[in-house]
Amino acid sequence: MLVAVGTANPVKVKAVENVLSQFYDVAVVMKKIPSGVSSQPIGMETTINGAMIRAKGALEATNEASFGIGIEAGLIAVPGSLSGYMDQQFAAIADRQGRITLGAGPSFEYPKAVVARVFEEGIEINTAMEYVSGVEALGHKQGAIGYFSKNLLDRTRLTELAVLMALLPRLNESLYFPLTSAKA
Repeated sequence: MLVAVGTANPVKVKAVENVLSQFYDVAVVMKKIPSGVSSQPIGMETTINGAMIRAKGALEATNEASFGIGIEAGLIAVPGSLSGYMDQQFAAIADRQGRITLGAGPSFEYPKAVVARVFEEGIEINTAMEYVSGVEALGHKQGAIGYFSKNLLDRTRLTELAVLMALLPRLNESLYFPLTSAKA
């Protein structure tokens, strides 16, 4: 099975490959697809839309692909959190039948100073995290989660969880798509 991932980030591609290879004989290709949303998504709806746009774009850009996958991380407003926002990744899987399944990974908080830089300076969280961590292109490496968790959890694993959650309906088609799976 060929799968196209709408990203230029090798961490996301590796996460997709790690998860899908557990269930399919899969080849994964990277397709640089714009998200159609701001470079730093704010809010759940915007973040999910970015993942869906990337998934559909990757599928359209790769004729032989069975799935297009989009992954987007965004700042989600969470009342009661220390900074008011948490980071959460969403994955979208689009198929040739026009179905899109969604999944989300665990979320975590950023320090107030990091969130403030995003809003006050209009920069991406990755750039704000470079100032804090001193690690250039942190998002293409262990990610902020790797930095904050002292590498107990890295961005690849965090992304894998979102991809797996989006894959669940496809692993259980008769429950999630009873009419389409009965015809197959």
